[in-house]
Amino acid sequence: MGTVRRLLRLVPVLAVICGVLCIAVATGAGARAAGGLDTAAAALREGPVYVDPRARDVLSRAEADTLAGRIEKADRPVFVAVLPDTAEFPAATLLQDLRTKVGITGVYAVVLGDRFDAGADPAVMSRNAVENLTGAVRRSDPGDPAAMVAGFVEQALPQAGGHAPASWGGGSVGVGTGGGTGVLVALGLLVLVGGGGAVLVSRRARRRREEQDRARLDELRPVVDEDITAFGEELSRIGFDPGGATADDAMREDYTRALDAYDTAKTAMERAHAPGDVQQVSRALEEGRFALATLEARIEGGPLPERRPPCFFDPRHGPSVQDVPWTPDGGGAERTVPVCAADAARLKDGLEPMARQVDTPRGPRPYWEAGPAYAPWAQGYFGGGMLPGILVGTLLGSSLGGPFGGPFGGPGPYAYGGGPPDDQGGDYSGADFDPGDFGGGFGGGFGDGGGFGDGGGFGGN
Repeated sequence: MGTVRRLLRLVPVLAVICGVLCIAVATGAGARAAGGLDTAAAALREGPVYVDPRARDVLSRAEADTLAGRIEKADRPVFVAVLPDTAEFPAATLLQDLRTKVGITGVYAVVLGDRFDAGADPAVMSRNAVENLTGAVRRSDPGDPAAMVAGFVEQALPQAGGHAPASWGGGSVGVGTGGGTGVLVALGLLVLVGGGGAVLVSRRARRRREEQDRARLDELRPVVDEDITAFGEELSRIGFDPGGATADDAMREDYTRALDAYDTAKTAMERAHAPGDVQQVSRALEEGRFALATLEARIEGGPLPERRPPCFFDPRHGPSVQDVPWTPDGGGAERTVPVCAADAARLKDGLEPMARQVDTPRGPRPYWEAGPAYAPWAQGYFGGGMLPGILVGTLLGSSLGGPFGGPFGGPGPYAYGGGPPDDQGGDYSGADFDPGDFGGGFGGGFGDGGGFGDGGGFGGN
């Protein structure tokens, strides 16, 4: 009898829930039928994949679940929308409008009918990388949008910066249905727990990311601290006196730039909370070392150095002086890397370069064989465009992916020492982004064309 009485007490609560769900059924179908881009954007704020009910033949529920699970496991801000080719999704502005309505910095992959295109905030992935990757999947799987979007996501995940949005604490996939099942479940949970569960999930997800960020940063910290210390020693070694009789304004300006870079690097490391923050330290040290090299040339009366990337084998060696062919240990394709004069001489004599060694579970190894933890540190020195190209076939290179912009003779999408902005993606930014920088763009696409648009869109194509 006690059990029966308890069940009877639940009847009013169940009646309220049923009423709410019935209202959702009545309104959800109409909202989804007429919602268009707003519905897609709302779904992507809650999970990485949205499939419009009219596009279920392109990506099944099982395929969407698998794709969403892969994205969430990678903890990257990669969004996928599968939409029908209808007037409510205008091709020329679709990517820009979707990014604006979702409002989260990330990579956006969109299927429109049987076509595919993608865009990304430069904080997450460079424009060149998006264009190269989009063109590659179009050429490899023409006419198969499901294969194109799956291939794009597979290769974009290891290249994308940032983290998954905290709002993804709920369901992974928003598959539009006439009954609005995902919305009904969410409403039911909200009725039962008063919204508290969603807040707790979001907080847990954020705490988990913060813990992961701290662990990765602790792994990087010894290497970055060594870099800062080495640069401080270089400042002391050069022994420049700004008030000396031989000092001129150009020398003092170089020295000031080096000191400022040293202070910037130290401050940035003190304030670092995540691995991505290390890029600012590396960029400052690269700038400072070039200023010191310029100052030293002025003091010695020699030619001023050319602005080049730092020595690939160890950025502490300072700016490179030439590009040389090099093949990593254990095989792999030969590639051209920038090197300092000392390493160029060693390679010419058949000796091993003086590579930067870092601690790994297998003992000290060159940084390019230490894995993805060192990617932010290396990207700060070499920028986002050239790094994947010179690291192809190495352990670190596998975490950066294949598509890259700019060979060694000129800068990639970022200037030497540049790298992506400090915002690493996955955070809410609303409509505050530059469509011209939102890589990928419509309008013929990249390589063989085939984009959504007709000459409009992000890239001004």
